[in-house]
Amino acid sequence: MSATTASPATADAATILEIDLGAVVDNWRTLSARVAPAVCAAVVKADAYGLGAAKVAPALAAAGCRIFFVALLDEALALRQFVPEAEIAVLGGLLPGTSHFFLDARLTPVLNDLGQVERWRRKGQGRPAILHIDTGMNRLGLAPADVPRVGDPGFPLRAVMSHLACAEEDTPMNEAQRRRFEAARALLPPAPASFANSSGIFLGPAYHYDLVRPGFALYGGNPTPGSPNPMRPVVRLLGRVLQLREAAAGETVGYGATHRLERPTRIATVAAGYADGLLRSLGNRGRALAGGTTVPFIGRISMDLITLDVTAAEPAAVEPGSLVELIGATNTVDDLAAQAGTIGYEILTSLGRRYHRIWRG
Repeated sequence: MSATTASPATADAATILEIDLGAVVDNWRTLSARVAPAVCAAVVKADAYGLGAAKVAPALAAAGCRIFFVALLDEALALRQFVPEAEIAVLGGLLPGTSHFFLDARLTPVLNDLGQVERWRRKGQGRPAILHIDTGMNRLGLAPADVPRVGDPGFPLRAVMSHLACAEEDTPMNEAQRRRFEAARALLPPAPASFANSSGIFLGPAYHYDLVRPGFALYGGNPTPGSPNPMRPVVRLLGRVLQLREAAAGETVGYGATHRLERPTRIATVAAGYADGLLRSLGNRGRALAGGTTVPFIGRISMDLITLDVTAAEPAAVEPGSLVELIGATNTVDDLAAQAGTIGYEILTSLGRRYHRIWRG
């Protein structure tokens, strides 16, 4: 489908989010091949980074993915119905009073402090858990000083994990964290190890260990900023033109009159705004593809609307009812994030509920 036409099934949709499940699967297979013989999991927290865990996880499970990570217990309980045979690990840990949920739904807790370790020792019925060691994030995980106090945890260690703070950067912090991880593992019973996230995979085999946990890269984000993206794009976002107008030089556009026209301008008003995840910081900074031409956002982003300068686009290609491409091959998730002054993770997970979603492949 072109940026200016819609299929009959989407002709009434104001905004369309296309999600290529085949590309997600291909990205997982690419990463799996890169880290073999390590196992490649899939992080599907935040509803698979906003793309629909109910669709993404079964596609990955059918391709051979056997372990999924989510952030919260509620996410894991919802996911279980879609991947009944897979292992699901909960990064947020084991809160008081929740052990029975983990047992009933066959979930693997990621234990982040000594209290959680003791709770699982008493309540976990001898089932495995993942032990999280903090090696420099100061966020979740056991402090290194607490690791010797774990001793024999009283349950099988499914894995020992940590999380890289600066994996996308060439910094001594990465190797410092890896050394701390090795030191902590030496104090624990032997167990598989998990250290690398999406970008960590590209730091090399020393960071792969036994299990890697990619998220953003699965969804087409670039895990190697500053270098060509090794992943296939996954999302395409289209917005419908609601109105076109001709405005004279000297007139202003949008709230706050932040953009003053320097020449006669053809303006397209498009049905998407900050309620749909097009961050307000994109005002006067973002870009889109209209009729095959790259065009700028002008004026502030409204809750439901954006305005584009489509003067340079072919008039017949940009009309009321036509579609413009907001995310796609020429303006990727990472590109849009750079225009907004943020990261692609925020763009993906902010995409709103009003989009007509189409899962392909």
